[in-house]
Amino acid sequence: MKATTIGIDLAKNVFQIHGVDEHGKVVLKRQLKREQVAMFFANLPPALIGMEACGSAHYWARKLQGMGHTVRLMAPQFVKPYVKTNKNDVADAEAICEAVARPNMRFVPVKNVDQQ
Repeated sequence: MKATTIGIDLAKNVFQIHGVDEHGKVVLKRQLKREQVAMFFANLPPALIGMEACGSAHYWARKLQGMGHTVRLMAPQFVKPYVKTNKNDVADAEAICEAVARPNMRFVPVKNVDQQ
């Protein structure tokens, strides 16, 4: 399992993860509790990770960048067109994964602790 692009739908306690390989084939679909996220990504090889920009996304972006991953944050309104079905956490994670790989996507810079 070599996920090169991963989308994370952030929530309060349960995060949804969706990952694809370099050919776009789904290789990872998982639900993680908040306390499992850091350990899970520490054991993964470096990947491109996408998240919708929110307050906690900046925290997770800094943490995941420290583990060697490339993290890109997107405004939620740019991710919405990629949701294929009804809005739920699984569909959102898949849409984020799709949107982060788009070459013309606009990204939000990750804020450091002082900026936040």
